Amino acid sequence: MISEQAPPSAPLHLPPGGLVDRFGRRITYLRLSITDRCDFRCTYCMAEEMTFLPHGAVLSLEEALRLVRIFVSLGVTKVRITGGEPLVRRNALWLLQEIGRLPGLKELVLTTNGSQLARHAADLRRAGVSRLNISLDTLRPERFRAITRIGDLTKVLDGVEAALAAGFSRIRLNAVMQQGVNDDELGDLLAYAVARNIDLALIEEMPLGDTGHDRSATYLSSDAARARLAERFELIPTLENSGGPARYWRVGGSDSRVGFISPHSHNFCDTCNRVRISAQGTLYPCLGDDGAIPLLPLLRAHPQDDAPLGAAIATGMGLKAQGHDFTAAMATPKIVRFMSSTGG
Repeated sequence: MISEQAPPSAPLHLPPGGLVDRFGRRITYLRLSITDRCDFRCTYCMAEEMTFLPHGAVLSLEEALRLVRIFVSLGVTKVRITGGEPLVRRNALWLLQEIGRLPGLKELVLTTNGSQLARHAADLRRAGVSRLNISLDTLRPERFRAITRIGDLTKVLDGVEAALAAGFSRIRLNAVMQQGVNDDELGDLLAYAVARNIDLALIEEMPLGDTGHDRSATYLSSDAARARLAERFELIPTLENSGGPARYWRVGGSDSRVGFISPHSHNFCDTCNRVRISAQGTLYPCLGDDGAIPLLPLLRAHPQDDAPLGAAIATGMGLKAQGHDFTAAMATPKIVRFMSSTGG
């Protein structure tokens, strides 16, 4: 039975303007990985043979909750729980329930590969998760197995239907675009989303970690993808956003949107409002930069005092890079950590 951690002795106070980096960007969005483990081995995310963190090196759920509390007290209003695959973490639902109760938090969202959703969708909805992002790169079983190495497409599709049945009003599918791998399916993925009144985000592949292939050979730009989709669908520009990097287009005759996440072709760094915490408790102010602040030692050294953590987080804002250049790192990644380690 997980017990809630005792409150800190000295509560933090919101600094003027909240968390602001040195370039004037206000940080209101925290992405927290609760595990580096996953039940898939997607080729663009992991190496085929992975070495995962020992359990003692990973944030406990109580430590994860404490970090979220601190960030919310400092002005963060949106929290996304990620992995690896967060739903393979034992008692993840408890953490989501506790986060969902935090005063000041406006949005709790979850990124998942969908493999566990058929079992957990209803409980996630009751816990206060407001939106789901579900990774789905293909609708073809054999291709799905090739991309994930060990995944079962049926489980993910069943998970999507379970999420719809649970009443999630805004579900988004995430597809990583790869030339020669799944680029011939982008229209079918959007048609699948439109038929279910859900959204689709198409993501340019990011060069994080050595996954064993040259990403420049499979790169597909958002502009090229949008041009292909425009041959089959009416795409209507919109200023809508979900608080993240996706730039959306409405799909004519439907309630669905297609978003494009374009770290190469349309760098979104100037409006970045996000920081990440890895499963190891390390604060990464920028996904494309190695600047980091280890928070886990502070959590364990100061179990009743949040002031040292608040100071470290403030230091982290000063480390946030102005921008990144993923394009120059396509063939040989400059960031050696895997996406599954940082948090998807």
